[in-house]
Amino acid sequence: MAAFLYRMGRLAFRRRWTVALVWAAVLAAVGLAGMTAPEAEEEPFSMPGIESQEAFDLMEERFPGAAADGATARVVFVSSNGEKVTAGKNKEAVEAAIAELGDGAQVASIVDPYESGAVSEDGSTAYTTVTYKVDAAGLTDAGRSHLDESLEHARDSGLTVEAGGDAMQDMGGPSGTAEAIGISVAAVVLLITFGSLAAAGLPLLTALIGVGISLFAITALAGPLGLADTTSTVAIMLGLAVGIDYALFIVSRYREERAKGRAAQEAVALATGTAGSAVVFAGLTVVIALAGLSVVGIPMLTEMGLGAAGAVVVGVLIALTLVPAFLGFWPNAILTRKDRKARRAGGTPRETRKVNGGTRWASFVLRRPLPVLLAAVAGLGALALPMTDLQLGMPGDEALSKETTQRRAYDALAEGFGPGFNGPLTVVVDAKGTGDPEAAAETVSERIGGTEGVVSVSPAQFNESGDTAVFSVVPTTAPTDQETKDLVNAIRGDRPGIESEAGAAFEVTGTTAMNIDVSEKVQSALVPYLLVVVGLAVTLLLVVFRSILVPLKAAAGFLLSVLASLGAVVVVFQQGHGADLLGVETTGPIMSLMPIFLVGIVFGLAMDYEVFLVSRMREAYVHGERPAQAVTSGFQHSARVVVAAALIMIAVFSGFIGDSDAMIKMIGFGLASAVLLDAFVVRMAIVPAVLALLGERAWWLPKWLDRILPRVDVEGEALTRPAGAEAEPADKDLART
Repeated sequence: MAAFLYRMGRLAFRRRWTVALVWAAVLAAVGLAGMTAPEAEEEPFSMPGIESQEAFDLMEERFPGAAADGATARVVFVSSNGEKVTAGKNKEAVEAAIAELGDGAQVASIVDPYESGAVSEDGSTAYTTVTYKVDAAGLTDAGRSHLDESLEHARDSGLTVEAGGDAMQDMGGPSGTAEAIGISVAAVVLLITFGSLAAAGLPLLTALIGVGISLFAITALAGPLGLADTTSTVAIMLGLAVGIDYALFIVSRYREERAKGRAAQEAVALATGTAGSAVVFAGLTVVIALAGLSVVGIPMLTEMGLGAAGAVVVGVLIALTLVPAFLGFWPNAILTRKDRKARRAGGTPRETRKVNGGTRWASFVLRRPLPVLLAAVAGLGALALPMTDLQLGMPGDEALSKETTQRRAYDALAEGFGPGFNGPLTVVVDAKGTGDPEAAAETVSERIGGTEGVVSVSPAQFNESGDTAVFSVVPTTAPTDQETKDLVNAIRGDRPGIESEAGAAFEVTGTTAMNIDVSEKVQSALVPYLLVVVGLAVTLLLVVFRSILVPLKAAAGFLLSVLASLGAVVVVFQQGHGADLLGVETTGPIMSLMPIFLVGIVFGLAMDYEVFLVSRMREAYVHGERPAQAVTSGFQHSARVVVAAALIMIAVFSGFIGDSDAMIKMIGFGLASAVLLDAFVVRMAIVPAVLALLGERAWWLPKWLDRILPRVDVEGEALTRPAGAEAEPADKDLART
């Protein structure tokens, strides 16, 4: 591996113009494809293999043209000063609003609350549901403007008018603020780390090129594949973070080799062969973790995982080819000011310092490995404790700010009709082949209506063929309450007896049931996913480090950091501690997809730091140093760069905390906290402490396993050459500063 990458880096350096032009052509090609691609029609959220999705599919099949996935707006009218919405003036205002709302070009239907009985018992509240012919993504600006104007006209009558539903969702794309924040902080960190504008700017430039290629590629494929906006957002997030980090490690190793007196071309080749090997295997672990999300069976997770994995692959390829090429263009500008000054004076650059912050910290841990290990594990364990209170769900309008009309509509409906009214269940009765479909539907309705926890059941509505009925069930509790989940399970548990009595089958669906099913599917998929991803990654690390205990220690450290980060997410987003500081106005259950997605990304990133840090320790050990000395050497060369890489990732992820999308905000916080804990607690404290306690045993590998494992030479043992063995080439390009 190291020898192959050595040759690749050397070739990229020598053929730098060709490499740069090839990447420019790739960027131009995918850019043109992305800009000319038709606008993507985002497909509705789907979850194969769960009852609520099967019932939804049955509704679409048996009720053709009913726009089962059409956008809806639930408009709530509340009277003031103790008046009733059924009073003459108020009723006229409501009916006028309904007439105006129903006049929209994309409106499929609207329900009169006075005819459907959608008026609260005290007469203070009424609501209507506007159903559209298209889904939320298909609503035009004119359609949204018509809805907003109709609501304003209704408010002029003196009524309190609010609206919720997916038709009210903000469909605007990402603002780019998060990326700008991340790039700005990354630039500062790089400048402090390298002390050179050129050295700081190169990783940023190559990372932006990689993100541009990935983003344009996803945009070009979004239409044919129906990719969601979150696919590109997550790809940008990870592509930017790993792109900067991977280039950072190549540039850092290049400067280290130049400081030893190596020629520019040789330093580039060695940096690509050694640090590049770590980049390859670190990238592979991230790709494995992201691509592994496909095994969960959730299309949205699969899209996000594969899109982000593609961005990581692009980042790795650019680090191995374009970064060496750029180093060929500016071989001396990347160096520190003192090194450049020494070269101009004809002297030799200074050797890498033997004592720095990394060595001092490593020495501290090596003197007190057990106390450091116990303190780190105890701290992460304390942070992980809130995980025991984890509640999964898919927060809706109740999680929005009280300043939004959606949240006010939610609260008004809960006050006027009860908390369960915001999350009705939809029951689909399949009476095909039944002698009396109406009697069958009535039996199912009566039996479910008699279940404890049910407030009311709406009249059944049949399709044109008369073989399928649909009715709504209103629970007594809110959509995210545990009692509502228990009710859904109770109805499904009574299914055999109800179906036997009715002679027809039924299924439970609706947003509330869908969220419950999604949560259960994610929870059941978490353990198999962990087994697949951790198993593959541990096998990969076994090949890299040729050790049994180091990969196992890496996996255990990851579990600690991911559990602690999930605990932090629960503390803020579920329990509400410190939520105001992050702009989280309302707390609730953690999004169902959050834990498994966080696990996938954090595992890949955790292995990044493991590979970068421990590979330098392994390199020193292979070259003859004692275990404790190898730990110190690894920290001497890698600690500062790992810290810089972690700070960059934290900055990039933290920028997304300000996103308006609740899932992106939560992912940004979760990833930022996970990187913070993994880099500074697990890799910087637990790793050296464990290696110090294990000593020689850390690098033990059975002889039979050593014989069958492939040798990849990540340490670059085959590349070892004495410093200054190669004189500076007389290439005019290399004289540039």
